[in-house]
Amino acid sequence: MTRPLIAVPARFSASASALRYAAEVNARALVEAVWRAGGEPVTLHPADPGGAGGRLARFDGLLLPGGGDLAPHLYGECDPHAGVYDVDDEQDAFDLAAARWALEADVPLLAVCRGLQVVNVVRGGTLEQDMGGPGHEHRHVVHPVALEPDSLVAAATGVGKVEASCYHHQRVAELGAGLSVTARAADGTVEALELPGRRGWCAAVQWHPEDTARTDPAQNRLFAAFVAASRRA
Repeated sequence: MTRPLIAVPARFSASASALRYAAEVNARALVEAVWRAGGEPVTLHPADPGGAGGRLARFDGLLLPGGGDLAPHLYGECDPHAGVYDVDDEQDAFDLAAARWALEADVPLLAVCRGLQVVNVVRGGTLEQDMGGPGHEHRHVVHPVALEPDSLVAAATGVGKVEASCYHHQRVAELGAGLSVTARAADGTVEALELPGRRGWCAAVQWHPEDTARTDPAQNRLFAAFVAASRRA
């Protein structure tokens, strides 16, 4: 069976092992999770946001991965918090354009960590620039996340609660238009967003399902559901 093509925008990196210069990368665990689920992950150069739709039209699904912070001015914040890091205007412009195109075209979309924040901002939502430092942020944290029973993420994972591997210091503040919160952490942090009524499969999670997908069947099933939806699209 032909594997559906899954576009995964690359992340800019200052260096990478065995390469002499700056690199464009994706997390190996993320790419492998898509492959195990039956998809063909394709790393996409994040350039020419104006032409994103034309470039993405050949793909069956879009996966927006984690990465650095979005520029705060994109969601109406004029004074960047000192903790904001790895902002890249070119990366931001492409990710926002890709998310906008996928949502409008009803293309299957899985958004992870920064990807969830991109989706929220595209829909006019805002972000909390910093959750408050050590003891408040969700960096290197694995914690339980409760899923709404009638949600897409609950149906995909097959459980009502997941052990979520998180790495973020920002979170959703004001919810974007039309989005529904379908998972939260115990501290109230939004952990999943969906767009009810959309024809195409669409789920955004604040955690990193790829971190534990190899050993956690629930996380692996999230990728399987996304790839299956991309195959049908």
